Amino acid sequence: MLGLIGRKVGMTQVFDDRGVLTPVTVIKIDGNVVVSQRTTDKNGYNACVLGAEAIKPSKVTKPYAGQFKESGEPKRILMEMRDYDQEVVVGDTLGVDLFKEIAFVDIEGTSKGKGFQGAMKRHGFAGGNATHGSKFKRGLGGTGMAATPSRVFKGTKMPGRMGGEKTSVQNLRVVKIDEDKQVLMVKGAVPGPRQGVVIVKKAKKK
Repeated sequence: MLGLIGRKVGMTQVFDDRGVLTPVTVIKIDGNVVVSQRTTDKNGYNACVLGAEAIKPSKVTKPYAGQFKESGEPKRILMEMRDYDQEVVVGDTLGVDLFKEIAFVDIEGTSKGKGFQGAMKRHGFAGGNATHGSKFKRGLGGTGMAATPSRVFKGTKMPGRMGGEKTSVQNLRVVKIDEDKQVLMVKGAVPGPRQGVVIVKKAKKK
């Protein structure tokens, strides 16, 4: 695995050398610091813990700050990456240039929360007739059995909270990398609101 922690800045559009317009999502990647490493001998698996976005030491508790003794100042966001492809040591700083030779990435983020929604919006139900007198336009309909087993099965599609879930988008093409501004531009939409935290990884299927 090869990945970094970033923030979604928003969307824009860029033109290539032929004048073709491409909609892109801009991801800001501040320096990711290697906070610690997990090893097979000590932890039972190999992993790299990355930290991003500095936070004042006075803002954190002593137990939380204790894990940054070797890497430096505390970080607001921590993420563990299993089987990291890059050779790193504690204290190294990784930037957007990590994706210089990578054409496609997978991005994880938390989707926008849409609150409590009905079954039609949440699950894409077609609904009933919209004619006059119809009493089943946006209704859910039956959910359980009158006889045996006389209950609602777990997982039945019903109204409820929509969005705000971990979402992954795969195989987004890297359009441009700006090392001066530490910005990554990928073709297409990325889950989450502006300024939302995202994890950018090397594409698994490309």
